[in-house]
Amino acid sequence: MKLILTAPVDNLGVAGDIVDVKDGYGRNYLVPRGFAINWTKGAEKQIDGIKRARDAREIRGIEHAQQVRDQLEQVAVEVPVRASDSGKLFGAVTPSLIVSAIKKSGGPAVDKRAVQVGKPIRSLGQHTVGIKLHDAVTAHIPVTVVAEA
Repeated sequence: MKLILTAPVDNLGVAGDIVDVKDGYGRNYLVPRGFAINWTKGAEKQIDGIKRARDAREIRGIEHAQQVRDQLEQVAVEVPVRASDSGKLFGAVTPSLIVSAIKKSGGPAVDKRAVQVGKPIRSLGQHTVGIKLHDAVTAHIPVTVVAEA
């Protein structure tokens, strides 16, 4: 089955790539979740728009990824959340909260899909979060979770 990826998929490709996968994988996983669309000649024209959007926000190589990593490691990230008196959170800290906190702290723009949280963050305090900038470059930044005032 020939598909066009609309989102990055591990071990398969990035948005805009034309991939050939087994019918069941494409029909039951990739297409229903919005990771891919069926390949047609008309859809192939959509690839250009997807690739232009990807190039606008993509890290342009290992050197650029290392520069972004250095910028991220200089930023003090503080995420305000609702918490109980005992320090437990009402919910968990999501990657989108972390990305918005990085932006508020003056850090570079990061895609929320690049944020890697090992265990869900459900308590106040200092936590370490990974941000995958490139296949060979991952930034590990400290995130301080504080209670909202």
